[in-house]
This record gives sequence, structure tokens and C-alpha cells, in this order.
Amino acid sequence: MTMPWFKLAAVGVSLAALNACSEPVPADVTEPVAQPNLVSTDAPRTPVQALAPYYAQLDYAVPVAPEGPALPAEDAALTSIAFGSCNTAQREIPILATIANEPHDLFMYVGDNVYGDARAYNADLPELRENYAALAARPEFRLLRSALPMLATWDDHDYGMNDMGRDFPFKGFAEQLFLDFWGAEAADPRRQREGIYDSHVYGPEGQRVQIILLDTRYFRSELTPTDERGAVGRERYLPSDNPDQDMLGAAQWAWLADQLREPADVRLIVSSIQVLADGHGWEAWRTMPMERDRLFRLINDTGAQGVVFVSGDRHSAGLYRRDNVASYPLYEITSSALNMSYADENNEPGPNRLGEMYAPANYGVIGIDWDAGRLSLQIRDMDGDPVREQGISLDEIGAG
Repeated sequence: MTMPWFKLAAVGVSLAALNACSEPVPADVTEPVAQPNLVSTDAPRTPVQALAPYYAQLDYAVPVAPEGPALPAEDAALTSIAFGSCNTAQREIPILATIANEPHDLFMYVGDNVYGDARAYNADLPELRENYAALAARPEFRLLRSALPMLATWDDHDYGMNDMGRDFPFKGFAEQLFLDFWGAEAADPRRQREGIYDSHVYGPEGQRVQIILLDTRYFRSELTPTDERGAVGRERYLPSDNPDQDMLGAAQWAWLADQLREPADVRLIVSSIQVLADGHGWEAWRTMPMERDRLFRLINDTGAQGVVFVSGDRHSAGLYRRDNVASYPLYEITSSALNMSYADENNEPGPNRLGEMYAPANYGVIGIDWDAGRLSLQIRDMDGDPVREQGISLDEIGAG
């Protein structure tokens, strides 16, 4: 989606500056001496840089989540991790109370944590700020926040606009709001760089769990629109053979390679959009097959064992497995939605899927039985009952 730059003029950013920074200047391009009026090399190179002075002086109320329990100690052996996605603060979220009453080590919000799309394209992002404030005030959220430590990444609706990627011009402010809401400290590495990707390792040797939270928005290039809108498997987007497409951006790819080389027994790679699902034409890694292959290669090349993908976004839950892309089977658990379910069932085609999908309100649980050497991937319903489940031997995924 192309940003109508004229709307940015209303926030005091000149059209000349924005036009100059709408495309980065190649490093090997020099300024011709015969044209002294060209924009200097000190000019902003991106919309985020052009808008930074405006946001620096913007006076706004900072929406912040209520304080919750500290994250687990680094040497704590995790045995139960709950997660969910697609959560609007504009209606009740009763399933959060169910989760709050269970003994999990932590809870992960994996995207669409609020629905604050910038429909007015106002650089102040009032919709996003209002929805963060609404979530902070929700009694069900406050209960969950008080009960369990939390980690979070974002997806499109808490990034700023449906299906948007790197071309969203207000993403720098969206990142600031995200970090403010989730209480990121001033020394948090995410405060010093672009993108909200993050990683944590818990547990002693032999019981180490690494949680890698990817940012599939800030750096992602445009998707390829479908040629048959609404058709099964081609609903919105098609896989592309464009070698220039990018899901994570150079800095995040390099960071991910470093993370996968860290010692760990079980690695949860959290992607807001699905990785292994191939049966639909909505957003997913399948729309960028070369990028997905790059991810699989990176897992192999780094020797990373114990990888399990965790995702949301789909307003339906499912379990997936692929056997032909790594040295061991790769599994994925998708949970969605916490309170944004659209149907009682989902019958989309399911290459790589294990069993049927589950469309009513749900959340996911990753259980780890270290003594038995087993993982349990569960989709649970409103009452906390498992409705889909897959057991995995740690030996099967190289984690034993």
C-alpha cells in the first residue's frame, strides 16, 4: 500500500524532505557538483528519520500496561508456556481469566494484541494509543497481567495497519508505543535499534528454553497480490519468485543467526504469521518462499536443535509439521483468536497440518516434561480444556 505523503504535511514534515527520503540513497551515489541545490547527505533517508523530530516534541499520554510479575529467573526450568493472539480491547476477553487461573511460567502475546489500525493515517496514531489504553483498563487483562509474566511481539493490527510491512511510515512511533506499553526499560536493546525482535533463554544446561520473538513487520517488503481474490488458497496473496523480497531485514537476519548458535535444548521461534501452513492465501511465510527456505537453511546451517514454531494471526488454531526441510521434523503451533473468532469451524486445505483446525476462541500451551523427555503442543478452549494436542519426543527434534 503506497502512503499518500500529502497527509504527512499536516504534521509539519515538508513534502520535499519526505520525497527525498522515500527511497534510501545508494551509498555509491555521489552528488553532482553542477547541482548544488540537491538535498544534502545529512537529510533524512527514510520517513522514520524525517518524522523523528516531530515525535520528539509530541505531547501525548503514554498508554502503559499495569505492572506484572517479573520474568522467570534465567536459571528457572520452564515447564508450561501459554500464548495467544488476536485480542481486541473493544469487547470482553473472558478467556484471559481462564489462562490467569492456570499455573504457567509465562504468557506470550504473539501479535494483534490490540486492534489499533491507523485508518485516518494520522501520524499521531490516536487509534493505536486509544486501544492500548483500553487494553490496559480491561479487568480480564489486568487479571492476567497480575498473574503471569509476559513477553510480546506484534502483528499488523498493533503495528499500525492491516497487512502492512516496511513501508508503513509511522512505524517508528508504533515501535515506541509498543515498548512503552510493555514496559521496556531504557537500557532495553530494542530502544536502541529498529524493530522489536527479542530473545530470552531460561533454564540450566540440559533444560534450556530459548524464546526468539521475531519482528515480521518492520522490515518486510510488499506482498504479491492475488490474481483471484477470494479463491481457496489464493484469497489475498500469492507466493512470489522475486529474489528481492525480504521478511526480516538484514540486521534481524544476522541477529537471528547469532541467536540460533546459542546453546539451547528447546527453541521456540515466535512468528506472528504462520511459517509451515501452506493451505491458504492470507499472510504467511509461504508468500515469500525464498525467505522461508532461507529460514530453514539457517536452522540447518547453525545446527540449531529443538526448534518449534509458535504463531497466531489466523483467527483459527492448528498444529503443523514438515519433515523435509531440516535434519529433524519441524513443528508449529498456531493459536488464534483470544476473542476475535469469526467462525465455528475452518475447513481450509491443510498441507502440513496435523488434524483439523479449531476456530472458536482459544489459546496455546507448550508443555515441557523434562523428566519424560517430551513436549506437548496444546490448543485449549474457553474453559481451558485441550481440543487439539500433539506430543513430541525431545529426541525427535534433536533436543534430547
